[in-house]
Amino acid sequence: MLIRAFRMALQPGQEAEYQRRHDQIWPELSGALRDAGILDYRIFLDRKSHALFAVMQLRDDHQVDRLAEREVMQRWWDYMADIMATHDDHSPITVPLEEVFTFMPVESS
Repeated sequence: MLIRAFRMALQPGQEAEYQRRHDQIWPELSGALRDAGILDYRIFLDRKSHALFAVMQLRDDHQVDRLAEREVMQRWWDYMADIMATHDDHSPITVPLEEVFTFMPVESS
């Protein structure tokens, strides 16, 4: 299993709308994320800086880098572009995060 983490930026005042849209994520998009090999995807918000921190657990054979080719992903980016920092194609501007600490407790027998 692989871990990928990155930062994105939310427009100030859009926290509730961002949450609402993700609470109603399209089933077709959920299927595309699952099919791409995402096992777990979490996004955290820093309300002070409006930064979004995303963490994904991926299958070893994931196809996450090909999601941009999917029509549903492009529609989602268009849908989210008015509340996030994006590139010209409406894909979110992402900044990869470097892992600097991991804690995985070992259970004793």
